[in-house]
Amino acid sequence: MLARLNPPLFDDLFRGAFFNDFVLPRGNVKAATFAPPADIVETQAAIEVTVDLPGHDPKSLDVKLENGILTIQSERKQERRGEQDDVLRAERSFGQFVRSFELPDTVDPEKVAAKLEHGVLTVTLPKREETKPRSIAVKVQS
Repeated sequence: MLARLNPPLFDDLFRGAFFNDFVLPRGNVKAATFAPPADIVETQAAIEVTVDLPGHDPKSLDVKLENGILTIQSERKQERRGEQDDVLRAERSFGQFVRSFELPDTVDPEKVAAKLEHGVLTVTLPKREETKPRSIAVKVQS
């Protein structure tokens, strides 16, 4: 009996289509060994990027916004085990990663904030005042 393969989800085929994360990092950076998942949410006031980084040392975390590209880089080091220890299963990812996201021109680079809390990095990218939607009252004459 042949095992039935599940086709990739439609979302997986076009991941990064709007917030392009196919941008290559600049400078002398080694290739990523893993890439943690990221969520990108847009509100009227800001764009928020959330990345799961359990076990990452905040000192190894580097967040940069340059020329409209948000780059997140970090390293999670593998725990040292004793010579007598037998690893029965190892599924957790270790190593360095770099993720870059191309952002729209609406982001105000002077007001970007980042926080790491309980292994979750949240980068808040406020929008420029002039690009936020505004309501205009329309007077109706009778």
